[in-house]
Amino acid sequence: MLMRRVDLGLDNDSCTCFDGALGNLSWDSPNDAGEVLMNTNNIFQIVLFLGVLLVFVKPLGAYMARVYSGSAFFANRFLGPIERLVYRISGIDSQAEMTWKLYSMAVLCLSLVSFLAVYLIQQFQGFLPLNPDGFSAVPHDLAINTAISFMTNTNWQGYGGESTMSYLTQMLALTVQNFVSAAVGMAVLISLVRGFTRRTANTIGNFWVDFTRGTIYILLPLSSVLALALASQGVVQTFSPPQIVPLLEPLVDADGKPVTTQAISVGPAASQIAIKQLGTNGGGFFNANSAHPLENPTPLSNFLQLLAIVLIPAALCYTFGDMIGDRRQGWALLAAMGVIFVPLLVCVTMAEQQGNPSFGEMEIDQTASAIQSGGNMEGKETRFGIVNSAMWAVTTTAASNGSVNSMHDSYTPLGGLIPIWLMQLGEVIFGGVGSGLYGMVIFALIAVFIAGLMVGRTPEYLGKKIGAFEVKMAALAILLPCATVLVGTAFGVVTDAGKETIFNPGPHGFSEVLYAFSSAANNNGSAFAGLGANTLFYNGMLGLAMLIGRFGVLIPVLAIAGSLAAKKTVPVGPGTLPTHTPLFIVMLVAVVLVVGALSFFPALALGPIVEQLHQAKQGSGS
Repeated sequence: MLMRRVDLGLDNDSCTCFDGALGNLSWDSPNDAGEVLMNTNNIFQIVLFLGVLLVFVKPLGAYMARVYSGSAFFANRFLGPIERLVYRISGIDSQAEMTWKLYSMAVLCLSLVSFLAVYLIQQFQGFLPLNPDGFSAVPHDLAINTAISFMTNTNWQGYGGESTMSYLTQMLALTVQNFVSAAVGMAVLISLVRGFTRRTANTIGNFWVDFTRGTIYILLPLSSVLALALASQGVVQTFSPPQIVPLLEPLVDADGKPVTTQAISVGPAASQIAIKQLGTNGGGFFNANSAHPLENPTPLSNFLQLLAIVLIPAALCYTFGDMIGDRRQGWALLAAMGVIFVPLLVCVTMAEQQGNPSFGEMEIDQTASAIQSGGNMEGKETRFGIVNSAMWAVTTTAASNGSVNSMHDSYTPLGGLIPIWLMQLGEVIFGGVGSGLYGMVIFALIAVFIAGLMVGRTPEYLGKKIGAFEVKMAALAILLPCATVLVGTAFGVVTDAGKETIFNPGPHGFSEVLYAFSSAANNNGSAFAGLGANTLFYNGMLGLAMLIGRFGVLIPVLAIAGSLAAKKTVPVGPGTLPTHTPLFIVMLVAVVLVVGALSFFPALALGPIVEQLHQAKQGSGS
């Protein structure tokens, strides 16, 4: 590797030199040097992120396959006694099996208990300990919305964590639910896997066993390691009250009184942040989420959290292939996700790096150089810059996570369109832990059904014939969230209660409402923050959208699992469509994109597309 020192030609006060493997690159000006550096930096960070992710897919995926298959593995020695103790205390018969209907009832019962627990803790937090700020009960409509949000793995937040929730509420209600909702999603995926692997069976496993194993063997160990790593980077983990510090420059308040100190909120954040990322939950301890310096203080903490968002969803693809006995199938699903994810990531990075034409009119320098990242830096942290902000925006909306390290509302129209569309695809590009992959399998069933229509054969997938019942359930799982997004958005922009808190006029205001319902109905949780969503109307409507988005997909998936488990396995024949080949990957990608495009293109045209055209017109000066 050739190492050379390059003088960027700056004056002595701002001279910047660096070492790098740059070969014989040369530039005519400092700005040219900066642009090359930024482009190289962007590419390097994207490749590094994807490369490290792929390294972990196989070992973690194989480990999770052993966990759910009940095979012996090293963690049994340490965690097996805890698992068996849970069964004894809870009265669970780990050998009992459930039909898909009983499995569904177990999921619904646990979800109901979760909802009630989160709601009641919020209502009584004023009387409970670990409340150094003395917060009173959360308003009823917000408490209901939050309870639904964390129960459905959406983690939509219409509140500021440090100004609303006590430490106990954050830990006992929200953090615990981060584990519960994630473990439920993984358990449902495993039940679907059993639907493919079993023959003429009436059962698809035991939900309580799947739920317990996912929590004890996967989520707890990973989140413990990540929490320690984040704490080492400066993420706070303390029960201390807010820290009072003097201001460097005293201010005056609205009444003209001097303000000389500031209260800095702290708390047990690292433990919540670890599971919020690993469980694709996304709910922030602080209002600014992962843009807050005490949630995400360093580039390393940023990289670890970004990796954690897609770590389990990506590895579950390998788990899927391993458990069905054909790992090529898992790699094919992961490849289909990557084919959609990578180009959209590049598009957002380029859109934000190009900058905002309105800033050009104000003579704001948006050129990438050796001393600034350039581009549209509104709403972004300078310590992360363009590429890390864009990577997070795409990853969090692809993976049903919803956490943010920049404000999506400040993105360029094209940069904001892609996160919206990723959610509208059904959160199947990585998606939530478990839920993303079973959503992609639903699209795979539609793809083989379409292929079967083309050649006049009964469609088959992984050795099971796909009949009318499976296709109906798959269509229901796809269409319910789509309809919820469009109907909810329509109510938001035509009713007085919905329009009351749309603070940005025109297409951007429409985009904010569209984003909110896309996020809620697909259980993402991120937002265009310009919309005032903490109202009775939006708390109620978005809460309903979250319920439909979770259970309107989950129950049909369990029904499909039960139907497939009862069928015989069909041997592979000359007319069987191979579902691990590049041809099938292309077909699956096309089905995902076409469904998304056909369903939402008119709505997107009214929002970000119109806004992008308007900005382009401004930039051209016409």
